[in-house]
Amino acid sequence: MSELKVGDRVRIIALPPYLKTADPMPMLRSADSLMIGEEGTVIDRRPAGYWGILFNQGAFLLENKYLELVS
Repeated sequence: MSELKVGDRVRIIALPPYLKTADPMPMLRSADSLMIGEEGTVIDRRPAGYWGILFNQGAFLLENKYLELVS
């Protein structure tokens, strides 16, 4: 995947075992909070290769391997 940028639309192609919220103090959530195929907007880049993604259910931190760019 090409490098993501803030404002890009992305789609979930796989889910990690747990989701990490993008709150100032991240918390773990069950992976069933989101579904494969859901789309969100990149809101920021985080350390350790994570991206902050805003979905209808809230903001979560995900790695590139779980995302694809929506064209």
